[in-house]
Amino acid sequence: MAIQVGEKAPDFELKDNHGRTVRLSDFRGEKNVVVIFYPFAFTGVCTGELCEVRDNLLRFADRDTQVLAVSNDSIHTLRVFAEQEGLEYPLLSDFWPHGEVSRAYGVLDEDKGCAVRGTFVIDKEGVVRWSVVNALPDARDLGEYVAALDTL
Repeated sequence: MAIQVGEKAPDFELKDNHGRTVRLSDFRGEKNVVVIFYPFAFTGVCTGELCEVRDNLLRFADRDTQVLAVSNDSIHTLRVFAEQEGLEYPLLSDFWPHGEVSRAYGVLDEDKGCAVRGTFVIDKEGVVRWSVVNALPDARDLGEYVAALDTL
């Protein structure tokens, strides 16, 4: 089961598509964070969702928010994916230990070995303020993330 609104977001430390370490706690007290779990790079729905985020980054920046996208792909796969699609926000690799962060957030599909489509809006204090979890084929509505940020 996914973590619930009102709970403290589990901290994590993952490598991004450039090999840099990113910690959720690095943003505490500084920025809101939208953590977007997605199944796999280079797949149709995932590419569409992440490109929509790319095209709307100013909407997040205007709300003092950092976007972090997490998949179970390797950093090497994520680097090529980001370059191909022009994604300039961090793509984080939950590759090894496989799915540890996805599991902590309750969005790992153990049978398929990938995260389902979970999104968590986390405030500057590290508390989950809004979330949605969709099945693998079901895209999410970016407008819902932005509306949730407007309530913070």
